[in-house]
Amino acid sequence: MTLLFVRHGETALNAARVMQPADTPLSPRGLAQAQAVAQRLAPLRPAAVLSSDLPRALQTAQAIAAAAGGLAVQTTALLHERHFGDFRGRPHDSFGFDPIAMAEAPPGGESMADFLHRVAQAFAQAVALRAALDGPLVVVSHGLVIRALLGPHVGVPAGVPVPARIGNTSVTEVEPAPPHRALRVDCMRHLLGATAEDGQSLSGG
Repeated sequence: MTLLFVRHGETALNAARVMQPADTPLSPRGLAQAQAVAQRLAPLRPAAVLSSDLPRALQTAQAIAAAAGGLAVQTTALLHERHFGDFRGRPHDSFGFDPIAMAEAPPGGESMADFLHRVAQAFAQAVALRAALDGPLVVVSHGLVIRALLGPHVGVPAGVPVPARIGNTSVTEVEPAPPHRALRVDCMRHLLGATAEDGQSLSGG
């Protein structure tokens, strides 16, 4: 029985490489991706679903919870994407630098140190919740959150590179007990045809 970390489905803004405001919803393809990952996870009989309450994550979590038999979605702000403040709504290529990698806080936003501290709290909350369950816990969050877990909190197998980008609705499966080894990283095998990401790689299994 594992922890299953899932990134939200695609949005129009993440497909266009725009820094996303908090209220960005799923695109039509993102909604189809959410249904695809929901159907993939339903046979595993999730015991609970924990999610960021930002719309793009919550919509994904609601699809998973419905397919799992009508579970209630539990939410926490600890699973929010990094807050990029006044940068939100701007294209990535408009900065002249990589805003994702900056250590300092953007205007009105969150520093890398504060973000990583919050991610550590989110992981601790997920592990504690999973310990109280008798089945898998699905945790729906955001790409930077899941990537920040890999290495510091989740052991990545030797020879498996940490992805530069976590794919939409990809599944990262983690052992619930220390050292919390990853059994599967950034797996998108449920995405086919119209739901597949542009340039999608299935190397994560």
